[in-house]
Amino acid sequence: MLELAILGHLADGPLHGYVLRRRVEQLSGHTRPVSDGSLYPAINRLVKRGLLTRHTEPGTAAAQRYVLTLTDAGRAELLRRLREPAPQDITDHARFFTLLAFLSLLPDPEQRDAVLRRRLEFLDTPASFFYDDDRPLPAEEVTDPYRRGMLLMARAISTAERSWLHEALGDTEAGR
Repeated sequence: MLELAILGHLADGPLHGYVLRRRVEQLSGHTRPVSDGSLYPAINRLVKRGLLTRHTEPGTAAAQRYVLTLTDAGRAELLRRLREPAPQDITDHARFFTLLAFLSLLPDPEQRDAVLRRRLEFLDTPASFFYDDDRPLPAEEVTDPYRRGMLLMARAISTAERSWLHEALGDTEAGR
């Protein structure tokens, strides 16, 4: 997720490391803060693989600032990751949102739709946070009020997301 966010943000143009960090944090929100201990090693890996270049520019004070630029290989890798997301990029809500933030960079609408259909297929698979043996428990069968709340909120989010996915895909039968 972090590498995808870095590549995606740099697709619009070169950025100072500080600005990139702020944008990645804004995208991931307060639930997944980005530390220097994770951001800069990820940047270094991408530079080492030839997906980014790094050069210095004079800062406003005495300190120099690093500027990161996406290479052609980096753009190709970004498009590959968008076109062929890993399973966890489809199933994990936060990772999917990162993918969604940059999906419009994929030039082929059919490839974008294929990603959305994978997410819809995942959402249409019966699941729950709680099970009775192998059977997912619906909210109506959960007596604990907090667990029931979890299930009701998850259902509402999933319903809204399914509705948007059907709309984005141009499905005429949103309930199919």
